[in-house]
Amino acid sequence: MKRILITGALGQIGSELTVELRKRYGTDKVVASDLRPDSPTGIGDGPFEQLDCRDGKALLGLVRKYRIDTIYHLAALLSAVAEKNPQKAWDINLNGLYTVLEVAREEGCAVFTPSSIGSFGPTTVKNFTPQDSPQRPNSMYGVTKVAGELLCDYYHHRFGLDTRGVRYPGLISNQTPPGGGTTDYAVDIYYSAVKEGRYTCFLKGDTYLDMMYMPDALKAAIDIMEANPERLRHRNAFNVTAMSFCPEDQAAYIRKYIPDFEISYVVDPVRQALANSWPNSLEDYAARVEWGWEPVFDLEMMTRDMLQTLEKRKKEGIL
Repeated sequence: MKRILITGALGQIGSELTVELRKRYGTDKVVASDLRPDSPTGIGDGPFEQLDCRDGKALLGLVRKYRIDTIYHLAALLSAVAEKNPQKAWDINLNGLYTVLEVAREEGCAVFTPSSIGSFGPTTVKNFTPQDSPQRPNSMYGVTKVAGELLCDYYHHRFGLDTRGVRYPGLISNQTPPGGGTTDYAVDIYYSAVKEGRYTCFLKGDTYLDMMYMPDALKAAIDIMEANPERLRHRNAFNVTAMSFCPEDQAAYIRKYIPDFEISYVVDPVRQALANSWPNSLEDYAARVEWGWEPVFDLEMMTRDMLQTLEKRKKEGIL
């Protein structure tokens, strides 16, 4: 990777990945782009362009302007938001990806595209879901993720395009607020614990889901793109995992640091149905063997780091 373009750079993953990539490869070598014209203060210095990734002409212009050789395509609607507007989710999640792949094919760029645990469905094995498992999602978000995985595979096999990606579990960040996902509770619970000492959860207390702390998510995105392509048998949609827990588990770990923390439940039927259709945990053997994937954070380490970070911000008056 020499010159990188990130789509969806102001989103949940993109805002932190932009900062990390600029640290590694140089500020001027990483171009951040997003549909929103927001001032990109959170991603530091470096080039920023407003871009609708479905606009192939504009995308091609940016790739040529900055001589891009690698695209991290992160622009997408997340699960809960996508279910509220499935037509828009199809348009952004798939037409955006198709446009990126076409420009990459024309210009010879490598492409990273994240898939998700949401690509699985209720008929998939729930525990330690294997890399190669049946995928019959019952949400529009899941449908777009499965179609995206297949599309990336097609562009690699048909055109030789260097496409790579991982299937992320729920992601937890101490920097970026949630963006409309089913696993958002696992982020909100820390903020509420620090600010209020209590949290009302929209999933049932015994709902297990696969999760990952954002530093590991960034590591996975970079490691897969730096991996030796000759070792990649799957290339796209590698299962990656770090931990699996339910809201009650998370609350118990929070009480180690905030003993009086309270959790209650008002279940959101839409997000509960999505969670019920996903695996409890993933098996990531292929990622470990093919490109040396290994997470750093478990639930205890993540909880300690999250609470320490948020407590510091609270004392500084910025939480």
